[in-house]
Amino acid sequence: MTFAFPRLRDHSLQIAATVPVAGLLVYWMAGEAGLLALAAAIPLGVLALGLLPHPRLPEAMSDQVTARLDTVLSGISTTGGATGCFVIQFDDPAVLCDRLGRTRQSELLAASIARLRGALRPGDMLYTLEDGSLAVTLTQTPRLDLEIMVRIAARLHLVVQQPMTLAQGPMQVTCSVGFCHSKQLARPTGRALLDAAQVAGDEAARFRPGAIRGYSADLARARADRDALRTGFASAVERGEIRAWFQPQLSTDSGEVSGIEALARWHHPDRGCLAPGVFLPAIEGTDLMELLGQTMLTQSLAALAEFDRKGLRVPTVAVNFSPQELQDPQLPERLRWTLDRFQLVPSRLTVEVLESVVAGDGDAVIVSNIGRIAAMGCGVDLDDFGTGNASITAIRRFALNRLKIDRSFVHEVDQNREQQKLVTAILSLAERLGLETLAEGVETQAEHALLAQLGCGHVQGYTIARPMPVEDLVPWLAAHSERRAQALRIGLKAR
Repeated sequence: MTFAFPRLRDHSLQIAATVPVAGLLVYWMAGEAGLLALAAAIPLGVLALGLLPHPRLPEAMSDQVTARLDTVLSGISTTGGATGCFVIQFDDPAVLCDRLGRTRQSELLAASIARLRGALRPGDMLYTLEDGSLAVTLTQTPRLDLEIMVRIAARLHLVVQQPMTLAQGPMQVTCSVGFCHSKQLARPTGRALLDAAQVAGDEAARFRPGAIRGYSADLARARADRDALRTGFASAVERGEIRAWFQPQLSTDSGEVSGIEALARWHHPDRGCLAPGVFLPAIEGTDLMELLGQTMLTQSLAALAEFDRKGLRVPTVAVNFSPQELQDPQLPERLRWTLDRFQLVPSRLTVEVLESVVAGDGDAVIVSNIGRIAAMGCGVDLDDFGTGNASITAIRRFALNRLKIDRSFVHEVDQNREQQKLVTAILSLAERLGLETLAEGVETQAEHALLAQLGCGHVQGYTIARPMPVEDLVPWLAAHSERRAQALRIGLKAR
């Protein structure tokens, strides 16, 4: 423990508060002589307080890691060799806590840490960082290259993920590992080495479970880019740079527009129009996802209201909601309030839910929210169906009304017999469950025609229209309506 001398003002308030009480007590017990003694004692007490050692806050664990790495790097600079740093992140600790409880989770993590300590060489150190991740620092090593770093990362990864038996029975955790070799940095320091390993660890966590990533300059640039996008996102919303674009959906029976899907675009002042794949990774898992969802909801319902005023028929708009938003107990009421604001009935809104959200047991709050949203009259689409592990039981637990067949099954469905079999199976399942179907990523007229023949109810994709801003969608809707009217007139004349 280190000590420092405090400033007098650190205790001034405490002294001031106790002097009146002490004075009354001394006067009652010893009279005026006692008061004189107290008056003399107070300055002496204040002086003594100024000389007493005052403990500082304990050193942050990350500071201990960097100090250790700096020590190792100092030895390397004189005698040679190399070192490295690893960051281990346990996958989905919140989910693990919900499943096991805090006590069992702590026991499991403690057992994993004990295993890791046993797998390290003499001189290697293991630390628990402030965010719950682990850091491993290597001792000075004469022959250390990237191949050896990969093998060490794989060993650490394997040690953590091996099943273990605790008092409650067999348990298992998964983790992601990021690492950095000291020679990968132009000017290695303890802080720079830890930061680089954390960058690699965060990248590995994006591809969990069980991913391993090594540091690279490209990775650092990508991280910096995501950080910049995350930092500027809220301001971008305020400036109106985050806008809803819309992609039409058609009924295969009538050819009418059966709905539109809202897709986010960032009209960046320097980088142009950014698709979700560019900026969503930067804000996923943060409160910014809720801000994005509310922005998209407001703009989508405003677009529907505008179409109604112009006499354009668009039955519904589909809006994507993140798992984080679906866990908000206030979401159904927020949807109801926003619908009322634009004087729209709930049936005009479709909520899209990823299949990964439905897979497994499902979060109780999410199940309840989706049920409440469906009870309001909103539609609920299961997005990217076929890419996850949703069972029939899980699908039935949620109040779904439509399956969206992922584009990976739609691509070249008119040419590939295996694709046709898969799509036919999905359509048959949907029919038995009483669910509508929509095929995403329809890019050719042949795919469109075959999907209609197979019984898919709705289609969406580039062969129909690309996503477009609302100001472009208005004339597209008018032109599509005119084309349908012309086709109907031609048909009548032919008869």
